Amino acid sequence: MNTNRLEICLLLISLALLSLHTACKQAQADQAAGAPPPPQVVMFPDASLFTVDHPEQFPTAAATARPAASELVVTGAVNPDVARNVPVVSLASGRVVGIYARLGDTVRKGQLLLRVRSDDVSGGFSDYRHAVADEVLARAQLERTRDLYDHGAESKADLEVAQDAEDKAKVDLETTAEHLRLLGNDPAHFNTFVDIYAPVTGVITDQEVTNAATVQSFGTNPFTISDLSDVWIICDVYENDMSTVRLGDAADIHLNAYPALALKGVVSNIGAILDPNIRTAKVRLEVHNPGVLRVGMFATATFHGQTTEMHTIVPASAILHMHDRDFVYLPAPGNKFRRAEVVGGDVLPDNTSLQEVKSGLQPGQQVVTNALVLDHVLGQ
Repeated sequence: MNTNRLEICLLLISLALLSLHTACKQAQADQAAGAPPPPQVVMFPDASLFTVDHPEQFPTAAATARPAASELVVTGAVNPDVARNVPVVSLASGRVVGIYARLGDTVRKGQLLLRVRSDDVSGGFSDYRHAVADEVLARAQLERTRDLYDHGAESKADLEVAQDAEDKAKVDLETTAEHLRLLGNDPAHFNTFVDIYAPVTGVITDQEVTNAATVQSFGTNPFTISDLSDVWIICDVYENDMSTVRLGDAADIHLNAYPALALKGVVSNIGAILDPNIRTAKVRLEVHNPGVLRVGMFATATFHGQTTEMHTIVPASAILHMHDRDFVYLPAPGNKFRRAEVVGGDVLPDNTSLQEVKSGLQPGQQVVTNALVLDHVLGQ
């Protein structure tokens, strides 16, 4: 009896274990069914690798190292010298009836810029004519009083009163005449218009008036004339490079518009406040304008340091300039060449066939000596 019970218990345990094993199998199968499929890697060809049939036709040379003074290259823009900005002032209020120059024009000193019809001038001529009449009357009374005084018919007090009236009339006459001259008019010629002339020679860099507009005396200046014979180039220098820039340092200026033009500038101010967003300070360079610098023109300034650095040198023909970027071709295994982007520098002054590479290439690396020929062959 006990043996039968034992067999029944073992049978039940076996059935339970079999059920548990089947459930685990199904759970594992369900997890495998929900797992993502294995990734399929698609190999793409390297766009920088090029295969040629006869690589021996393209000679290579090793990049070398050359000591040179350290340089700091920063970008900037041409700005007018604020000390040479001269406002064109209108001392009379009125309505504009003629504009003879516009924004961007080059004007000469004494050139007519603006004509204004002003009641201030009409009132000035009225006061002047009144002063003329009063002075004529005061002078006549003084002469009559002096003649009577000489004949004993007038007292000295009356003569002094007449003299005082004449002196005051002269003062009023001179004041009203000077007021008309200050407004730009000749007291001897009646005129209700005010002509405004250029105070200096330069370029109109700001215009705040249009035809038929009104002008307020001592208000907004109609024009601003900038003398661009000497200009500023405002550059941004990063905080980490501030130690290499000092007041009075010279810098080489190069313009994108005139690559062959080389100018010299002097550091006249270093900003005391850093831009909190890009961590740069404004450095001001004073440059003499040979006549081609325009406000807003993009420029590059190069500061020469006192320390010595090693620069990578390659044949100038090894650098391919394409789409505003520089490339060189490096030999690769299997009749292939790899095109690598670099940052080209200046051509050596003592050997124009060699050129510096600022980054992207290390001394000792082999480069194709004539990159343009190889690029032409690859493009066929």
